[in-house]
Amino acid sequence: MPKLAILQMTTGIDADANLQTVIDATREAAQGGAKVLFTPEMSILLDQKRKRAAEWIDNGGPDRAKTALADAAREHGVDIALGSMPVPTGEDRWANRAMYFRASDTGTSPAISYDKIHMFDAELGEGDSWQESAAYRPGGEVVAVGDTPVGKLGLTICYDLRFPALFDALGRAKCDCIATPAAFTVPTGKAHWHVLQRARAIEASAFVVAAAQVGEHEDGRSTYGHSLVIDPWGDVLLDMGSENGVGFCDIDLGRVDDVRKRIPSLANKCESLTAPGA
Repeated sequence: MPKLAILQMTTGIDADANLQTVIDATREAAQGGAKVLFTPEMSILLDQKRKRAAEWIDNGGPDRAKTALADAAREHGVDIALGSMPVPTGEDRWANRAMYFRASDTGTSPAISYDKIHMFDAELGEGDSWQESAAYRPGGEVVAVGDTPVGKLGLTICYDLRFPALFDALGRAKCDCIATPAAFTVPTGKAHWHVLQRARAIEASAFVVAAAQVGEHEDGRSTYGHSLVIDPWGDVLLDMGSENGVGFCDIDLGRVDDVRKRIPSLANKCESLTAPGA
């Protein structure tokens, strides 16, 4: 059974310090026998102030971070499923990009990447307003990484969790595991985090690995934590609560085929349904 590691952290506005946290976690993951480290959304920089964030994003910061992460994966022999970091696009908005760094990569191939599709534009009440699309442009491609230590790995980011069609597509692509890194707010986390993660695992008949941000951040936001590993039946194998650190979990990939045989919902799905009045 492959062992995975999951980093729960409180990312701040110092990208170098955040990057070092991820590199240190990679070392810890290797020492614990893990083959893959999963990190949260915006692991390298979490900053609501666009002008301040641009000083790092638009001046080579993401490229330096990618090099350091690829080096860390090779040095420690651990794949890194980076939840995401902000990257420039050559346009007026950045991308919120997940990346997968292989320990076996010789440095000649770029990391496999996925750009967050669904932008978190929401009015949560009591003055809590988020407009992710003001700074980030949405991606448009479903991405899965083949041949990882945790099988075929689907990539998603945070708000994507609320859109079952993406997980249906990843389930139909026969993903064994789906990464759902996040920086969930505390109110939405308390209300929806566990139930949505379990639902997506059940719907896709796949393991879900949800590395989360936690605590009070330097830019003023608060995040929920509770990084999770959930099996294809919807059972919670790991819940990291509200503490920073690295957690470990062994997963039995044979559970994927077992669950898909017991409840073949992906195979049984009706494709002919239309909306009322269509």
